[in-house]
Amino acid sequence: MDLTERQIQIIKTIVEEFTLTAEPVGSVTLENKYRLGVSPATLRNEMAALEDKGYLAQPHTSSGRVPTPMAIKFYINELMKEKELSVAEEVNVKSRVWDHRYNRDDLLHEATKVLSERTKALCIATTEGGQTYHAGYANVFNDVEFQDHEVAREVFYLLDQHQRLLDIFNRAGNNSPIHILVGDEMGVSLFRPVSCVFADINLGGRRGSLGIIGSSRQEYDRNIPFVRYVANLVNQIAQEW
Repeated sequence: MDLTERQIQIIKTIVEEFTLTAEPVGSVTLENKYRLGVSPATLRNEMAALEDKGYLAQPHTSSGRVPTPMAIKFYINELMKEKELSVAEEVNVKSRVWDHRYNRDDLLHEATKVLSERTKALCIATTEGGQTYHAGYANVFNDVEFQDHEVAREVFYLLDQHQRLLDIFNRAGNNSPIHILVGDEMGVSLFRPVSCVFADINLGGRRGSLGIIGSSRQEYDRNIPFVRYVANLVNQIAQEW
């Protein structure tokens, strides 16, 4: 990993501050708000070192830094603590999804609808059979990243491109139960401020994916448990078919 404890703390604070503000984070902000115990000059040197390592980027010469996909993935995997779903949340989600257990189309329509409501993101499900389900279109405009009409248009265009969706989901390429693609990992240049969290689903022998597309600053600590829970429900129901 080749990171010092101070550098790890800087990554953590920059990811969290950027998540809140969507603005580049400068050394003065880090020192004044997070009290890391070192001077702004030392912080600038450390931030430059983290930029060389690929964890931070500087959008403009005079601006602060923003976390790269590598920093966001590091934060998720090493520093973030997932929030537990409450019993009430689990019961509510399960009751809604379970009511549609006898019909695959109804099941995936409801699963995407429930997941979009809970995560405040655009939710998508795909199957190998060429079917795509989505819900939560208005949620796209909750984040400043999608005020860029080119980015928003590309996301909506993607909804009608089943093979492109499959190609994006296949880019994850690992055996983890939850897959996360951030920015350039999605393979679309306009999606640098976008991320996707999804899980594999198995529908009576047919593989598929269920997840959300949102800002790269999305609340991963809350959204990942919801994606996992809804996907597990779908898989559990499909085993009974």
